[in-house]
Amino acid sequence: MRHANILASWTALMVSAASAGLQAQPNTTASTSIATPAPDDISVEDYLGLLAQISPAARDGAQAYLQAFQQRCGRTLTTMALRAAISQGHGDPILMGMVRASHPSQQAQRDATLKQLAQRIRCDGRSAP
Repeated sequence: MRHANILASWTALMVSAASAGLQAQPNTTASTSIATPAPDDISVEDYLGLLAQISPAARDGAQAYLQAFQQRCGRTLTTMALRAAISQGHGDPILMGMVRASHPSQQAQRDATLKQLAQRIRCDGRSAP
């Protein structure tokens, strides 16, 4: 469990830092030239690419989470919602479980674990117990 907490914190920090660099846009008002970050400007594909740079298992787990959410809830999860699922607290437990299941050391039980976790995804925005 400690490993998942460290992974969630580290992933959130690294992706936030990397995506901030990708999404900073110049403010063109006459009064200031400070870059203004836009929280949902980064595409899901770019965000997954950043996760892949940190850990291929993080990317694979996030992709599995996105796919399961789409199938279970009938809608696409936004980049902002995915970022929140990774970075809030210790990360969404289902998403973190999918990341752990995507690690190469878990390959034997990966599909069964992902299927079980996908059944616990809640569409109301709260984590499943």
